[in-house]
Amino acid sequence: MGDSYDREIVRQETTSGESVRPVSPVTSSRTSVASYSYPSYTNPVIAIVWWVVGLLDTLIAIRFVLKLFGANLTAPFVRFMYDLTAPLVAPFHGIFNTTAEGRSIFEPESIVAIIIYTLVGWGIVSLVRVVSRNRHSTTVVD
Repeated sequence: MGDSYDREIVRQETTSGESVRPVSPVTSSRTSVASYSYPSYTNPVIAIVWWVVGLLDTLIAIRFVLKLFGANLTAPFVRFMYDLTAPLVAPFHGIFNTTAEGRSIFEPESIVAIIIYTLVGWGIVSLVRVVSRNRHSTTVVD
């Protein structure tokens, strides 16, 4: 998956009063390999944990944006999102002051909830990896 190419570099030097003369060609060969491997979720528990964390974080982010832009509370979608995410954000109320300007509300507890749920998900995934690594390792006895 790498690109290989050769290029020839010719440098010309000029000095005052002298003509331009080429310097001997220099050939350079470079191979670059760019590869990125996406995380493999060979363990379905890890994939499920990240899916749940992603869903929770997305719902809370939608709540944050709706509050920030002062969404209409009578709209069914807005009411549904607030009712759905209220229990997820409730443990974090009161950590920071919530500020309001007109109908716009800056709710830092939503940001804290996103961070905490992501960290909890990371911790669960790390634990699953450690447990599954130990379970799948083999010991050779002589």
